[in-house]
Amino acid sequence: MKFHTKNVHFSKKKEDTIHSKVTPIYQTSAFSFKSLQELEAYYEGEGNYLYSRVGNPNTDELGRAVASLEGAEAGVATSSGLSAVLVSILAVAKTGDHVIANDDLYGGTFQLIAKELKEVGIESSFVSFANRETIVEAIKPNTKVIYSESVTNPFLRVEDLEQIVDVAKEYKLVSMIDNTFATPFLCKPLETGIDLVIHSATKYIGGHSDVTAGVVVGSQDLITKVNQKLGNLGANLSPFESWLACRGLKTLSIRMEKQSSNAAKVAEGLVKLTGVKKVFYPSNLSSKGNGAMVTIELDEHQYNIEQFITSLSWIKLVPTLAGVETTVSYPIATSHRALDKETLDALGITRGLIRISIGIEDEQDILDTFTEAISESKN
Repeated sequence: MKFHTKNVHFSKKKEDTIHSKVTPIYQTSAFSFKSLQELEAYYEGEGNYLYSRVGNPNTDELGRAVASLEGAEAGVATSSGLSAVLVSILAVAKTGDHVIANDDLYGGTFQLIAKELKEVGIESSFVSFANRETIVEAIKPNTKVIYSESVTNPFLRVEDLEQIVDVAKEYKLVSMIDNTFATPFLCKPLETGIDLVIHSATKYIGGHSDVTAGVVVGSQDLITKVNQKLGNLGANLSPFESWLACRGLKTLSIRMEKQSSNAAKVAEGLVKLTGVKKVFYPSNLSSKGNGAMVTIELDEHQYNIEQFITSLSWIKLVPTLAGVETTVSYPIATSHRALDKETLDALGITRGLIRISIGIEDEQDILDTFTEAISESKN
């Protein structure tokens, strides 16, 4: 099947007497057994479900669906994008181990790796992934994981996945890529040899800003380890949110086509506007498009950032992305607010930096609204 077809027809119907067109919601905390023998058969691998914390038809469908679109052997759904990152790393790293991560990451992931994992004895180093030598220099004898994003947040640099795979194979590291911004419609990291691919399904997988979820996909062996951590840590996703994410996933390809097309046109228009110091937008992600995220930097001395935000009219300020509506976020006050000033300065996250999530509206309406807001916010 081509991507558009596979994107819609991922449901795996269960055999029963009621032939539902879509998978029903299995809104149950546990599953019943007819006998002790049937219960024992589950533990011997002959049954499907026991307790929704360790498995449910809806969560399984979401994991399988994203795995299919990514070209993976298996996948699991988690309670959020960050929990997907957590269980992935804990599946292969333990106290005394070390993680290397790209320094241009989502702030929540940065904090998880730098602070929370440190408290359980897992070291980390954040370095520029711009060249191979910098990565290699950060490798230690106890390094187990190399981690980045296919499109970085918030500067939208397209990661060199082949370079990561090359380093990971040479030094026997597990490679992990967050593919949230690109989605499997535009990028499939597993095809280059990446070991685990992570999604905040809250974003483009769900697509409608009404679900919080994560997904991890990869080889069956690795996903089995991830799933064990997920169940033991209680990081499971609820059946209803899994169902919502699957419903949203069916329109991923048509949403990404429109949103990526809009983003390219809006980015081109923003480059021409007086007052916009920089426009960050990928040019080398995929032949099908370069994603729906655009980041701009305004001169904070010439433009009132607060006035700019309030002048955006129907474009909302939100601490997330990827819905069908165009929105903006303010990294220094939301996703990256926990980083110290030295780190923010080193990364280039200024008070004039605005991250834009482009929606499915008319592209000229989007550009006109930004043009007007910039004009109204000039000091």
